[in-house]
Amino acid sequence: MVRLMQFSKISGKKNNHKVTVFALSTCVWCKMTKQYLNDNGVEYEYVDVDLLDDKEKSQVHATITSKGGALSYPTTIVDDKTVITGFRKDQLKEALGL
Repeated sequence: MVRLMQFSKISGKKNNHKVTVFALSTCVWCKMTKQYLNDNGVEYEYVDVDLLDDKEKSQVHATITSKGGALSYPTTIVDDKTVITGFRKDQLKEALGL
């Protein structure tokens, strides 16, 4: 996982999974995904890709595509293996055991 860029960490009581959200600062679905994680007490980290420089954006794109994801936001990666594209409560719930 790329670590050069600045991720924002949101703490939560449910921290048994490593959850990374790649989002856009203006995306309503991205905000809904973060809100869903917050509402369920899930610890996660996120980065708003549209606020990154070109080099960092390239790193994010490489990270997402290397795990089989599409370049669509939000992209949530659970435990560095499960890739969830879009705001998918059902998939988040299943992957996180909520």
